[in-house]
Amino acid sequence: MTQEAGLEGAGAAGVGYTEEDAAEAVGSKGVVVFLVLSFGLTWLWLLFARRGLGLAAVNPLLQLPYALGPGIVAVVVRRWVTKEGFADAGLRLRLREAWPYWIIAWLGPLGIAAASVALAAALGLWKPDLAPLGEVLSGLPGWAAVAALMLVVPVLTPLYCGEEFGWTSYLRPRLCGGRTVPSLLATGLIWAVWHFPLAFIGYVEFRDRAVGLAAWTVSFLVQEVLLWWLYRRSGSVWVASLAHSGNNMVLFLLVGQLLDGPGAGLGPLATTVLPTLAMAPLAVLCLLEGWRRRHGR
Repeated sequence: MTQEAGLEGAGAAGVGYTEEDAAEAVGSKGVVVFLVLSFGLTWLWLLFARRGLGLAAVNPLLQLPYALGPGIVAVVVRRWVTKEGFADAGLRLRLREAWPYWIIAWLGPLGIAAASVALAAALGLWKPDLAPLGEVLSGLPGWAAVAALMLVVPVLTPLYCGEEFGWTSYLRPRLCGGRTVPSLLATGLIWAVWHFPLAFIGYVEFRDRAVGLAAWTVSFLVQEVLLWWLYRRSGSVWVASLAHSGNNMVLFLLVGQLLDGPGAGLGPLATTVLPTLAMAPLAVLCLLEGWRRRHGR
């Protein structure tokens, strides 16, 4: 798949720049440096922030450098290690050309959250009760809290661009020669493993850590497919970042509030698996759509 076709003419990438070209230009050096720095620096930061500074895992002061790390490393690698520049990075907003995908990225996490709790109700795991939404933001009724979160999502998008600029924009096209399914599997697995330390410092507390990490890994794989599709179709890494922000601030926050609160208490495993099940059919459709476009069908 060419960068022009894949990102539909995003910025300077439309001048015949292909994902295969990117892989050949960078070779293994850029990827190795990117992975070593992304994992090394961010994991060391988590250790220092928890043990040295005593920051809680949910503290924004701990999370912010961690989340921005891959993006900062990608900039360093592009600019000073491989010197390949940013032609294929998808940095243009493309608001006019890609507005439908901006809307999908913004509203999609809320729709998936609704599908997740509906699935829980259909399986008899949850008795529908939206009262816990009133506890999301103190002093606001549930509907207003959800509306406020939806407004916050675009504001926080630049923070989540750190991960998308690193994983989806830089790393994914440079793995497995840019071949769609293998590179998505590799990126999703790497992205998941990068998150694993959070399960050991109190960010998420799975009752059975091995099972929980396995479920978390599948969740990241499915999410990576959706984020890749938004990036490819919109030609902008910012669209994928908006969806990433919505996943964290709307999808998993609301599902956790409704299904893992005092009323339901399903636990973090269920609040990981149910959204993954809700997203999985969408991921399959995205892969099929990409396959049809690639083969001209």
